[in-house]
Amino acid sequence: MTRLDTIVPAPLDLTGYRLGTPQRAGTLTMVPIHGPSRPGFVPPRSGLKLKQVVTYGKVELHNGAPEGVAIVPLHIGYIQDGAQNHALCSSALIAAGQTRRFDDACCVQSGQGGYLEGRDQWFFVLPVELRAKALELRGRENYAKLWPAITDLNRGYGLPPRGHLEQILSRKRAVLTQFQSRLELMPGQLGALFFLGETFAGLELAPDPVYFAEMWMALVCFAYGVAAWHAEPVPGPAEPYDASGLAELRELLRSDRAARTEEVASWMPKPTRKVELVEQERYLDLRLSTVTGGGLTGQVVTEHGRPVYASLFTPR
Repeated sequence: MTRLDTIVPAPLDLTGYRLGTPQRAGTLTMVPIHGPSRPGFVPPRSGLKLKQVVTYGKVELHNGAPEGVAIVPLHIGYIQDGAQNHALCSSALIAAGQTRRFDDACCVQSGQGGYLEGRDQWFFVLPVELRAKALELRGRENYAKLWPAITDLNRGYGLPPRGHLEQILSRKRAVLTQFQSRLELMPGQLGALFFLGETFAGLELAPDPVYFAEMWMALVCFAYGVAAWHAEPVPGPAEPYDASGLAELRELLRSDRAARTEEVASWMPKPTRKVELVEQERYLDLRLSTVTGGGLTGQVVTEHGRPVYASLFTPR
């Protein structure tokens, strides 16, 4: 389990990407991805901003960088002070200095109004339980379209059954944000595989380590951390290593890591067919496509046929 191109089916060319040592926090396992970096893209926190909520289901994002294309992360959403919270159904490409309006955004807060400009904001990525539905709803202009799925999610988590995602993201934020410290972002890391229990949950790939570092909290704490928190096992007693010295302890640790890596590799789904890429938009040499097949769905941005961004997951 070292090469990513042997895991993800064609036509995605992931040659050169390598997998690191798996890390586990409760039921959530993360495998770091290293590989070829493509600098120059605008990172999502420092360069991309929610400019305003125009009205329910219609939002504007602004690429404030003087140069560089912003790849809008798939299913990014914003929590902002005193205004209606929204998430996007699709990724997108925004040129430097440009503002783009999205008329098919999902309102994720059914109980509060207000259309203030984006200030005092932080962003998240939709929980993986909602992502397949949100992707299915892209292009459909109906601000309440994700409320039934959010209601079901809240009901399943023992929360009041309403289309109000803030019940999880904001009120449980202190618990969810623990995942960003329980799992370690590695130097040079530009992507990750995520597993919930023994089930493959998603693959996230960024253009470079700077971009991925700005996505880290949104992915670990919210996109995958919500399901992991809900399924968090009851901690059991730790089993100490029975070693007579430092050399033996190091060998036990090496053996344990190798066994863990082999175990995680066995969890990868076996694709029954190749994935299909359907182009959604293009900018210069960049192509944004929706991915289906091979047990995966999501979106990918390619440049000259090579992925520079990917957010792929297993429908739940």
